[in-house]
Amino acid sequence: MIFFTSDTHFHDPRVLRLDRRPFADLAAHDEALVAAWNAVVGPGDEVWHLGDFARGSPDLKDALLSRLDGTKHLISGNNDDRATLENPRWRSVQSYAEIAVDGTPLVLCHYAFRTWNGMGRGAVNLHGHSHARLKPIARQFDVGVDAFPFRPVTLAEILASRRRGTKRPDV
Repeated sequence: MIFFTSDTHFHDPRVLRLDRRPFADLAAHDEALVAAWNAVVGPGDEVWHLGDFARGSPDLKDALLSRLDGTKHLISGNNDDRATLENPRWRSVQSYAEIAVDGTPLVLCHYAFRTWNGMGRGAVNLHGHSHARLKPIARQFDVGVDAFPFRPVTLAEILASRRRGTKRPDV
């Protein structure tokens, strides 16, 4: 399986206040996100993290990555520092990627685009950064944990969310 997520902001106290994430404290936030990740992602799965992974020391980030299941790719975000980008636990690190999943072309970036490659031929733009605050447009989806239930999601879940509407659950 291939999963997508963004804006986990592990060990970043700002998310509790700015994004009003429903956790008592940062330790509870981080543990809930690790548990939610590992509840859906298995060791043989692949995860594309579209930026803003974590704050903290290189050792803290390495420990977090070691606890998260799956093969992990990073699309760098504005809060990803050198220690995050250079961690060897990422299978790949880049600022932009184009891949296909189940025949659907995807354009991956931390930032949302107004237009993107293949837009007129059915390509879908997956992004983070906006913390579920942008008005949705056709074939563009915020895959961040503020837009989805604090866990990585599949392309099928992403595409179905627009049809039935998703609501962030209280944790």
